[in-house]
This record gives sequence, structure tokens and C-alpha cells, in this order.
Amino acid sequence: MKKIIASLGFVLVLISASGQNNPCACCTENHSAFDFWLGKWEVTLPNGNIAGENVIEKIQGDCVLRENWKGANGNFTGTSYNFYNTATGLWEQLWLDRAGTILKLSGKRIDNQMILMSDGVVNKDESITTQRITWTLLEDGKVRQVWEVLRDGVAENVLFDGLYNKMD
Repeated sequence: MKKIIASLGFVLVLISASGQNNPCACCTENHSAFDFWLGKWEVTLPNGNIAGENVIEKIQGDCVLRENWKGANGNFTGTSYNFYNTATGLWEQLWLDRAGTILKLSGKRIDNQMILMSDGVVNKDESITTQRITWTLLEDGKVRQVWEVLRDGVAENVLFDGLYNKMD
């Protein structure tokens, strides 16, 4: 009986030690592609007015970027969960806000931009509408976010254009 307990104890120690030596599951270059968006930001509109504040942080063992948005007037808030999906090789975002909006996007980083798009929606006139959000890392470390509506692949409306300025 003592041999069984000793053997079991040894196996548990080995399992514990091997778990500590495993690298972070989400510590890859692909998982870090959106890290330029991390931080506490003040977001301004093209006219210079403050749009709000946004805090982007890594959670869940660095596997998820969580966004917490608060509009300048304090009445509008939203949260997004952003992650690299190893099965598809794409970044995905799920946005939820206090107005009940749900937006699902996917895409990838190309050079200094993260470009995520929604699935297309077929309109009554048979045109296809998609939403595209592009985050661009600027040379000075600021980030520009542009949210566009595309009809048949052509941008027809800008819903949001914000410049992120680090607060910390």
C-alpha cells in the first residue's frame, strides 16, 4: 500500500511539474498581433471632441483582449471580447453594448492594421452589406479606428472614426 501511495505521489509531482513547464497557450506571435491596442485610451473624433475612454486588457491567461468602452457622456458603454482563433487562423471580435447591439467580426492583421469584418447581410435590393472595422497603429504609437459600412464591398458610410491617445 505504501508503494502505491508513493508511486501516486510521484506521478502527481511529475504532472504538476510538467504543467508548470508548458509554455503559455496564447503566447504566440499570432496571439500578440492585436497587442498594439492594449492600454487605457482617450478617444477623440476628427473634430477634436472627446468620444470617450477605452480600456483594453488581456484576460484569461493572455488569450483574450477585453475592451471596455465608456462614451464621453457616460451614458453609452460597451464591451468586446477579441481573440485569435487557432482553428481558423483569424482574429474574432464579439461586441456587446447597453443598447443591445451584438456585432460579430473576424479578420486578420495586415502590416500595421487589424481589419475585422462582419458576415454579409443580403438587403431587399439584393445588395450585400458588411461592416468593417480597421485599427491602424500609427508611427507615434496612437491608434486610429475606423468603422465603415460597405455595400457590395464599397465603403458607403463611416459610423465611427476615432483617434486613440494613451492615457497611461
